Amino acid sequence: MGKAAWLRIVPFAVFMGFIGLQQGLQWLVDQGMLALSEQLMLYLYPLKAILVAILLLSFIRHYDELRWGDLKNPSQTFGSVLLGIIVFLLWINMDWDFATLGESQGFNPSLIENDPIRNGLIFSRIFGAALVVPIMEELFWRSFLLRYIINQNFMAVRVGTYSLASFLIGSVLFGLEHNLVLAGVMAGVAYSLVLYWTRSISQCVLAHAVTNFILALYVLQTANWQFW
Repeated sequence: MGKAAWLRIVPFAVFMGFIGLQQGLQWLVDQGMLALSEQLMLYLYPLKAILVAILLLSFIRHYDELRWGDLKNPSQTFGSVLLGIIVFLLWINMDWDFATLGESQGFNPSLIENDPIRNGLIFSRIFGAALVVPIMEELFWRSFLLRYIINQNFMAVRVGTYSLASFLIGSVLFGLEHNLVLAGVMAGVAYSLVLYWTRSISQCVLAHAVTNFILALYVLQTANWQFW
């Protein structure tokens, strides 16, 4: 794999590495082999979000597919926002037991009593979910992986090129990345459809960001922390 691939893989790999670290630490806690409070575990998220954000900013000049001018297209931008809202509505109604990988306590900032610290954690969670994650994931899934499945020299493949194999494989793998597997597959399909329609990674980022931002507001309003 060349430099272009690694520039899109590394931020995603770091993010997933933190998830693996948190799951490993939680397993050790559950087994009584490690004493870590739930409150302390919350601090992994801002560390993860900041580190991935730094990586994205460091590599940003190499992401030619992030053309923010694409958002000036009113019909496509409206469609991306609308689809982001639809994905959110479907997501919170697809938390069926048979479509879920294990139990998730989610990110619960109410465990922190100190107001400034709790608010800082909430801000970091919204910042990570609504800005860092959409950019990081769309660069990996829709820009890199979908094109890589078509041709290992993925930079030679036009952004938004469709193939049945890349569409299906990408959607399923995107679903498996999430605790709510079926909801994840649905979101993977939806964001890929945005890609094929607009041929724009920036529009995919927008749709993804809208979903995650509204989900954050919903979680804070309802305290359904499992969605976080």
